[in-house]
Order: sequence, then C-alpha cells, then structure tokens
Amino acid sequence: MNIRENLEQLEMEYLSPYAAHSRDSRGRLKQEEPCDIRPVYQRDRDRILHSKSFRRLKDKTQVFLSPRGDHYRTRMTHTLEVSQNARTIAKALRMNEDLVEAIALGHDLGHTPFGHSGERALNEVCPYGFSHSRQSVRVVDLLEKSGAGLNLTWEVRNGIVNHQTRGMPATLEGKIVRFSDKIAYIHHDMDDSLRAGILKESDVPEEICEVIGHTTGERLDHFIHDLVSTSYGKDEIRMSEPVAEALKKLRQFMFERVYQNQEAKREEKKAQTLIQTLYQYYCRHFDLLPKDFQKLAETGEAKERVVCDYIGSMTDRFAIAKYEEIYIPRSWNG
Repeated sequence: MNIRENLEQLEMEYLSPYAAHSRDSRGRLKQEEPCDIRPVYQRDRDRILHSKSFRRLKDKTQVFLSPRGDHYRTRMTHTLEVSQNARTIAKALRMNEDLVEAIALGHDLGHTPFGHSGERALNEVCPYGFSHSRQSVRVVDLLEKSGAGLNLTWEVRNGIVNHQTRGMPATLEGKIVRFSDKIAYIHHDMDDSLRAGILKESDVPEEICEVIGHTTGERLDHFIHDLVSTSYGKDEIRMSEPVAEALKKLRQFMFERVYQNQEAKREEKKAQTLIQTLYQYYCRHFDLLPKDFQKLAETGEAKERVVCDYIGSMTDRFAIAKYEEIYIPRSWNG
C-alpha cells in the first residue's frame, strides 16, 4: 500500500479545484524518488522545519532589538504566527494546507540578524544587493546542508520568493501566505508596541477601528474572516475593498508610529554599523570564513555574495559575539 498515493487521491476529491494538488507539482530542481508516505509539500514542510536556518530564527529580531522581556516576538514566533494564519485560511477555503505551511515556515529563512535594519545594511554595501525574500530561496536552494540545499518543489520556492507585497505568487496558497504575513506582522507588531508603551489602543484612528475593530484581537479576527468570506469559491485570494483599505491605512499608521519611531529604533544605527563592519572585515579576510562558505567561492560564487551569505545566516547574538571577538580588546591575564 502506498500511503502517499492515497493521500494525493484524497486531495483530488476534497480540495478546491483551485488548490495546488500535490500530484500536479512542477517538481524539484533535482529529481528524486518520491516518499511512500508523504506528499511533496508535506515533505518540503518537514525539510524546512528540521533545517538549521529555521532553528536560527529564534534568535533573530522581529522589530525590537534586544527587548527586555520574554513576550516580544522573534523572527521565529512571527513565522509561526504567519503559518497559523495561513493554515486557518487554507483550511476554510479547502486549499492545500501542507503547501501554505511549507511556504510560511520558509518565507523568512534568509532574514538577517537585527531584522530589516540588517537587511538594509547589507543591501547598501553589497554590489549585488540583498533582499531577504531572494536570500530565503538561496538558503533552501544552496546554503542548507553544506551546499546541497533542501531541493524543494517549485511551488514552495515560488511562494517564498514572492511573499512580500510587491510579489505575485503563482498559486493561491502562495497568495494566502502573502496576506498572512502582512496580517501577522501588523497584528503582533502592534501588540508588542502596546506592551512596550510606544502605542495605546486609543492611538489607532477611529476610521480604521470602525471597519476592523478596536483591539488587536478583533482586528486579526476580522482580517481572517473577511479574507475567507471574500475569497470563498473563487479563483483568487483577496479582501473586500473596505477591509483592504483599512489594512492599508493601518500599515501606514504602523510605519509612521512604530517602524520609523526614533525611540523604538534608536539602536538600529548601531546594528547597521556592526553588520557593515563585519561585511567589510570578511571581504578583506575571506579565508576566515567557515570552510563551507569558502567552498562556495570555489564553485564560482562571488566572494561578496558569499560574505553576505555568512553574515545573513548569523543570529543577533552571534553577530555581536563576532564583532566583539574581532574589534573589542580582551582583558590581559598575564
């Protein structure tokens, strides 16, 4: 008995005709024998979950650098909240839950230490630029497993690289994750900002609250319900116009009050300087990179790109430790 084939048949019978069915995947970069138990997207989800880059997300900044408190989000908790939102929406719409979970769990694997400030820092100094969405695909294609990559399906890779607002995923599952990412970070970043005292619930403009609710919980619930009810039975994933406009205004409000807030972001300049200093140091001392990264240059990868690979893979804590090791004098014990 081949359990995978039975599961694929159940997908064909139960999932929406607009869903991405596992047996119809466009395949992997390198052909391999299928699993006799797991359909392809479930297999991809498992590979991402067990990867080193996924585990490192627990020590990477979401919004607040080195927050004092145990309840602020990290890049990993953000990823899990995106995954949960996406699975809820996918289940309601009878989309492929394994595919949305794989995309969601993998969408930020290429994020730098210190959140978007680290991403901007590398983008400024690297001649090839740096984007965390493209880097996430580079992680799963090349950097994981000592250069072998995870060999994920085309649909998962497409969803990962197109998860940001400017992207347009090829599958409805990818579009669900794209919405879920935005919903998640606006929801939890506001929740963390309330905890930090940067915002009060009463600061949110009433014109927004009248459409989507007066608390973070009400707004999250409204976004998900609206997305499901508006997309149900259709070959598209979208919100109703009033809710989409409210989401746009709420995102703009968060940029003005939180993402560009000088108090919340006062340490970011230090983080950017640290990242760029490490980049310049390792470009000069490429031989000090771990052997796996040095081998990438031997296959034709540009050294500047490989240095970005190494620094981008660091956690906040590891980046600080490396900076201290290189530039901070140690006490002399005699």
